[in-house]
Amino acid sequence: MPNLKEIRVRIVSVGSTMQITSAMKMVSAAKLKKAQDAITMLRPYSEKMQEILVNISSNLDGEIGGEFTKSKEGSKVLLVAVTSNRGLCGAFNTNIIKEVKSLKKGRFASKEVHVITIGKKAYDILKKEFTIFENKSSVWDSVSAETTNAIANELIELFQKNEYSEIHVIYNHFKNAATQFIKVEQVLPIQLPTANEVKTNIDYVYEPNKQQIVLDLIPKTIRTQLYKAVLDSQASEHGARMTAMHKATDNADLLRRDLILSYNKARQAAITKEILEIVGGAEALNN
Repeated sequence: MPNLKEIRVRIVSVGSTMQITSAMKMVSAAKLKKAQDAITMLRPYSEKMQEILVNISSNLDGEIGGEFTKSKEGSKVLLVAVTSNRGLCGAFNTNIIKEVKSLKKGRFASKEVHVITIGKKAYDILKKEFTIFENKSSVWDSVSAETTNAIANELIELFQKNEYSEIHVIYNHFKNAATQFIKVEQVLPIQLPTANEVKTNIDYVYEPNKQQIVLDLIPKTIRTQLYKAVLDSQASEHGARMTAMHKATDNADLLRRDLILSYNKARQAAITKEILEIVGGAEALNN
């Protein structure tokens, strides 16, 4: 059994850790509210744009904008992996990395896979196994539509130049503070629904003209899709870190209680031993 000093040092250490994890939980909770509001406000806009794009694209028939909907021949696929720059958020980053590796071994086993990393955690691990096209970890320094639009414009340009046949984004979809799940969305080419999947067939009136509307709408929808993925990931990160720090705080509290119990037992044993020694000494003197 460790001596009393060692147990006291461990109690103090666990208490300090508990204070840190508790503070990190409160910080993440404060940041989560802002991030949650941002993604909640963007989702309806993004979903409506996607709905309009799907309806228009389903009637393009190879006309203007058709280059964004046609599958291209090629053996290279680009994956955009969205993680965080920091850890201590449970399986948030690990799940994205596992999904990227799973896609390479499964769905894209016959193709050459390149990766754009948004987040240092993905870059640090995936660079050992994948060809990293670019590392965009600086996005998290200041999350805004401008920073993600620059990446989206680059993705569009790469697709138009036939550098990649497919472009996908992998990120954590935010459901609530305790639940996030992985989503793999195909950015390009745009996936058209089948006849059975089209819910409405809207007859749009184009102003100024169909060509201009389609050419403006498709890049804007792609930019919004990437921005939504980053905001989703940001909210998911804060939710995952808040949950992880809550569990860490609870575990530290349980460990501290166990250590205090062990300390009290060890102290009681030491006191009992001293009493027995004193009684034994007194008896020896009497005899």
